[in-house]
Amino acid sequence: MANKPAKNPATNPAKNNAEFTADFLHLDSAPDRDAFRSWFTAIAEYQALRPPQELPVEINDCAALLRYAYRGALHAHNEVWLEENQLGALAYLPSVRKYRYPHTVLGAALFRVRPDLSREHPRQAFAEFADAKTLQQFNTYLVSRDVRLARPGDLLFYRQLEQHSPYHSMVFVGRSHWVASASDDPVLVYHTGPTGKSPGEMRRVELKQLMQHPSPRWRPIPGNSNFLGVYRWNILKESN
Repeated sequence: MANKPAKNPATNPAKNNAEFTADFLHLDSAPDRDAFRSWFTAIAEYQALRPPQELPVEINDCAALLRYAYRGALHAHNEVWLEENQLGALAYLPSVRKYRYPHTVLGAALFRVRPDLSREHPRQAFAEFADAKTLQQFNTYLVSRDVRLARPGDLLFYRQLEQHSPYHSMVFVGRSHWVASASDDPVLVYHTGPTGKSPGEMRRVELKQLMQHPSPRWRPIPGNSNFLGVYRWNILKESN
């Protein structure tokens, strides 16, 4: 079914980032939102479980992981795609029905990258690439600084000023799609990004491990000023 023409949010400057993006790319049904969450988290978690030499070359930092899993969650998950991405075990998951990447109202340019809006050409505010800071500022909205309110597919953002790339993100997976565990503790995954001469690596941790991280600046607690909070993709924003 053809997508309805998007309204032009540039005519309403009072709109916030989530509302602006939602006018172009929005999952307005609960089944589609659930499907997006399932695919986004399963794809992201798989990258932390596969052999490092098989990790897609484009996943070279935390933001790249988010972009990769986001696009994948909106794909048509047919037999060819599942085989190419070694995700045949997920064939049982329903796909998002509203979009089939890259056939969206924004094409392949899924991420908002500019704060200024063009009344005539609002889609110019979107691109295929966005770094962690841009994803946090223009493509997600704050849910809480209480990690207990995170849902699968939400993101944890940090700002570490002493690092070369100060903005960092983690994917809140929740219950694992891949590993049976006696523990009910939620799982998170992230890419460390390059450090020095090292290209960095994928990591997978349980929330309780993160809460007890040796470096307090990585603990997702309200008292940690480096922890920006739990964020949710604008595409998942529910109507008020």
